[in-house]
Formats: sequence, structure tokens, C-alpha cells
Amino acid sequence: MTITITVFERAFDKGRGLARDMRVRWALEEVGEPYEARLVPWEEFKAEAHLARNPFGQIPTYEEGNLTLFESGAIVLHIAERFPGLLPIDADARARAIMWMFAALSTVEPPIVDRDVVGYAEAGKIWQSERFAMVDERIRKRLTQLSARMGDGEWLDGAFSAADIIMVHVLRRLEGSGLLEEFPTLAAYIARAEARPAYKRAFAAQLKVWEENK
Repeated sequence: MTITITVFERAFDKGRGLARDMRVRWALEEVGEPYEARLVPWEEFKAEAHLARNPFGQIPTYEEGNLTLFESGAIVLHIAERFPGLLPIDADARARAIMWMFAALSTVEPPIVDRDVVGYAEAGKIWQSERFAMVDERIRKRLTQLSARMGDGEWLDGAFSAADIIMVHVLRRLEGSGLLEEFPTLAAYIARAEARPAYKRAFAAQLKVWEENK
């Protein structure tokens, strides 16, 4: 059965690999599964056809046979459980990898998304600089904790896993903020991930969509 994922026709990130379908593309590239991408323009995100796939009108979605999924974390977890290579065989290590997926989405990502909101929703407000300072302090706390936990480790917990896909993509949202430069351990972690052939293929696929539809 062909896997189909739904992606932005014109992504907000202009092909920088920050849209959340990047996580799904990367996971599929890591496990060697081909897929098709359904491009959805902005004006169709609230249309009935797309809401049937995702009731919140977002991307990405994943379709395989009779199965339709939304939420990038759930999709990546499904791929990791469906195909070998992204979750450890050992039960304890597997549980820890899933734990780190939840940590990336529930603990690390929220203040980073808040920073994006301050940038576009509070532009021009007299309190914006103060809000940036507050949010950045929250982010620094999380990055300090994450960096300390990783130490000299190459990946989050032993071998590369689905957790690293989610965590690296979450951290990449900070590119250009100056915050990642304060944490060499995390900057090196991201660089290792970006050097993976599967990552490069996923990035190229997302960039191609932007270049063909901008």
C-alpha cells in the first residue's frame, strides 16, 4: 500500500525544513519506505476534504490503506513501530526512546513555539522585548538541562532513534535566534543529524516543493 502524506504547497519556512512534515519525511527516509506527498494550498486547509484527514486543519497527515493519522509525533511513532530501524529492540531502551519523543514534544517544544508566537503575534507591541527575554530564559533552562543530560553522547539514548528525529527538528526551530550557539553540545548534535543521508533526502524533498510552488 502506498503511503501518502499531506504537506504545505507553500510552506511558511520557504523550504528550510522547519514544517512538521519534515519529521515524517525524515522518518520514512530512515526506514527506506517510499511515499507520495499530497500538496495542499492554504485556501484548502479548512475544506471538508482536508478536515476529514485532520479535524484541526493542519499538516502533516499520513494515509496508508484504511489508516489515516494526524499529529507528527504520532505519525513518527507509528512509522517507528511499523518498520524496523527507529526503535530499539530491547524493551527498556525502546521505552526510553518513546519517553524522549514525548519530552521533545511536551517539554522542549512548547517554549520554542511560544517564541515564534511572540515574534509574529506580538510584533510592534511595547512589551515584545520583555516577552522575548522571558521566553528565552525558559528555553535556556530547557536547553541547559538537555545539554547536561546528553553530555558526550552522540544521540539522546544510545543509538539513533525516532526520538532524535523529533528532538532535532524541535531544536532547529531556534536557528537564527542565537540561542543554539550558546550550547555547543546541542549544535554538534544537530549537525550530526543533518549529516545523515536520510535527513538530506528529506530536506531536499521539502525544499523542492517550495521551489516548484513559490
